[in-house]
Amino acid sequence: MNSHAAAARCLYADEKNIVDEVMADMEESTLSDKMKALLHIAGKVQVLGKEVTALDVAEARKYGADDREIHDTVLIAAAFCMFNRYVDGLNSFTPAETTVYDEMGKRMAEKGYVLPPLRPI
Repeated sequence: MNSHAAAARCLYADEKNIVDEVMADMEESTLSDKMKALLHIAGKVQVLGKEVTALDVAEARKYGADDREIHDTVLIAAAFCMFNRYVDGLNSFTPAETTVYDEMGKRMAEKGYVLPPLRPI
């Protein structure tokens, strides 16, 4: 989460405080109602995909989300859950100091998930 939060801060530039607002209390953040409804769905996917109900989808649609946005929300949330379980299952080292993620977040924001080339051994 820290690397993705750092990437979001980089992408939001002058509005980067929204990332911390959402992480502290999404419901009280300045996000649009549509984004809050989509993130609510994503949170349910994080617990268990079947937690998402027709009412959750209707709420997102009420605020303007279309089928593709709902689909993409579920897909992205499910993919992140899989990757998080993969990283956790390998007991990967993740630094506690959030500042170490700043450079990683900048690279992700500017270049996506393309890793720097490996140096020959």
